[in-house]
Amino acid sequence: MRRPIRAIAAAGLLVAGSLVAVAFGGNASADTQICDQYGSTTIQSRYVVQNNRWGTTATQCINVTSTGFSITRQDGVSPTNGAPVSYPSVFAGCHYTNCSPGTNLPMQVSQISSATSAISYNYVSGATYNASYDIWLDPTPKTNGVNQMEIMIWLNRQGSIQPIGSRVGSTNLVGRSWEVWQGSNGSNNVISYVAPSPISSLNFSVLDFVNDVRNRGAITNSWYLTSIQAGFEPWQGGVGLGVNSFSASVNGGGNPTTPPPTTTPPPTGTSCTVAYAATSIWNNGFTAEVRITNTGASTVNGWTLTYNLPSGQQITGAWSATVNQSGSAVTARNVDYNGTISPGGTVSFGYQASLSGSHTAPSGFALNGVACARA
Repeated sequence: MRRPIRAIAAAGLLVAGSLVAVAFGGNASADTQICDQYGSTTIQSRYVVQNNRWGTTATQCINVTSTGFSITRQDGVSPTNGAPVSYPSVFAGCHYTNCSPGTNLPMQVSQISSATSAISYNYVSGATYNASYDIWLDPTPKTNGVNQMEIMIWLNRQGSIQPIGSRVGSTNLVGRSWEVWQGSNGSNNVISYVAPSPISSLNFSVLDFVNDVRNRGAITNSWYLTSIQAGFEPWQGGVGLGVNSFSASVNGGGNPTTPPPTTTPPPTGTSCTVAYAATSIWNNGFTAEVRITNTGASTVNGWTLTYNLPSGQQITGAWSATVNQSGSAVTARNVDYNGTISPGGTVSFGYQASLSGSHTAPSGFALNGVACARA
């Protein structure tokens, strides 16, 4: 399983940030060579290009042009069942306090009227890598540290590598088909969209992917888009890989997020049932689905489901609900599109969890403070 935990880059960026301004002096007017581990420069007075060699001590160098960059040296090697060695990339927005010139990010998703981007890649043979487009989101307007949600778009995959987590289905977005993978790297949740065959260029709406992730319950419209990035994650080799051109534009003017509906409890007595099923179980983890049915006579407007997990289970990611865990206690709240349960109606959500020992079902389900029967 690939675990690209880019959080370890934070300390390096803070150290390197003061050196970059001296070494590169702002905008790149001619080709600029960057070999510093976290070295960066700006292009077009709009975007930041970063070397971001976070996963290896081996040398990596990139050549930055006025429109993009290419890898000129990449000595690192990582096993394909582990993390890549780096993420050289170009971005708009903020990444570990390094913000692109004039950016209007972070911006709340509900306030975004449009977000478009175009990317053109140069590929090489004989290397193991993915061409990755990253969209970062967080519940707060964060400009430093790890965001809670990473959307990865794999436009090319070469070698025996795979996204974080497991494949959960497929979808069609921006006129193309994509495999959909979902999981967690231990620091943030990740939803990946993998192209079945290489895509060398793409002009698309970033919101198509953001909205799909929202519809899966992984974020809400109150979250913030913090940065948009495009580059490569090499495991082995990669000299010659390049971003020929990159552009991104995020415009405001959307509708500010409205408060969620007031939570109302069901009538006194058992007026709900909960069905639980583990949909997949492996050696150290599982996925599960929880279905809530309103068996009462009144509509539930806004719901909170509480229950207890058995020992050895720790939730690492969820969809179609905002899920928090404290010890064994779990609290799952509706997201913006599924807060109403009409009489006889059902809503469902799912989650992925780590597992130590044998799997057993949770217990003590209660909807808005009222105990539910097990279905």
